[in-house]
Amino acid sequence: MVVNREGPILVEGPVEVVGDDGTTTRSDRFVVAICTCRRSRAHPWCDTSHRRRKPAEDRSDDDGRQPEESEEEPRP
Repeated sequence: MVVNREGPILVEGPVEVVGDDGTTTRSDRFVVAICTCRRSRAHPWCDTSHRRRKPAEDRSDDDGRQPEESEEEPRP
């Protein structure tokens, strides 16, 4: 298992994940990325949604204002 500070947890497969509601999701891929930011639309699998927004402490404008929740950060 590889844990990325600002990304998903990479796990060698096959993998079975049991959600907090009891549902089981399985992947037979040789490596899977498990979402840790809860932004993924394919949760529990990572869909790279964590790349779309920077952590809150890094998102202030020059005037110190934090972007509104609906404001999307430009992709590099």
